[in-house]
Amino acid sequence: MTATNTGLPGGVAISHVSVYDWPAADGGCGGTPHMHLACSEAYVVTGGRGVVQTLTTSGYEVTPLRAGTVAWFTPGTIHRLVNEGDLRITVLMQNSGLPEAGDAVLTLPPEYLIDPEAYARATVIPPDAPEEEQERVARARRDLALEGYRALRDAEGPEALAAFHRAAAALVRPRIEEWRERWRRGAEAAAAATGVQLDSLERGECPHLADAVVRSQQPAIRGKFGMCGRLDVYEN
Repeated sequence: MTATNTGLPGGVAISHVSVYDWPAADGGCGGTPHMHLACSEAYVVTGGRGVVQTLTTSGYEVTPLRAGTVAWFTPGTIHRLVNEGDLRITVLMQNSGLPEAGDAVLTLPPEYLIDPEAYARATVIPPDAPEEEQERVARARRDLALEGYRALRDAEGPEALAAFHRAAAALVRPRIEEWRERWRRGAEAAAAATGVQLDSLERGECPHLADAVVRSQQPAIRGKFGMCGRLDVYEN
């Protein structure tokens, strides 16, 4: 049996983001701080300028972003994009489909993280609502997440960040079986397909070369309100 994967190479996801230029309470303009629990993420900066603020157990860092910069980080990295002038990024995301299935926990204040219904009410953008209402919700959740983010960044000692990690893990735990199935169909299938191909080549065989295909697509969704900005999203 041949393992196959029909998505993008390696089971990754790709999107284009125009980072929000909405001012926040601290004077910065940009997106919603959040953390992924099972996905690494990479930024390929295609235009403009800005920074990504990150918070890990190693501390708080600021990474400048300019056209041509590639920056990436692993699960557990709280990150916030700040737009300093027309910041545009192509985003590569490990484990295509997982972020859309909940592998992104916003840094809301603790009382929201312990109540899944309250968290959903504060974070879900109604897909059928008028654009003005979608923007209002996106701004409100960004501002609420910034409250929790600032508290984490300003906290002394490691316990506040550790508590956020525990709360985020508990919040997503009911979704793990769905995530596992998406991973099996995507990233795991892509890795397995390479193993099958290597086994064939080692035997002096190459049946997969006769099945070569070329695919292309345009974004399936344009201008979606995402966590960091307006998204052009590709199907995977």
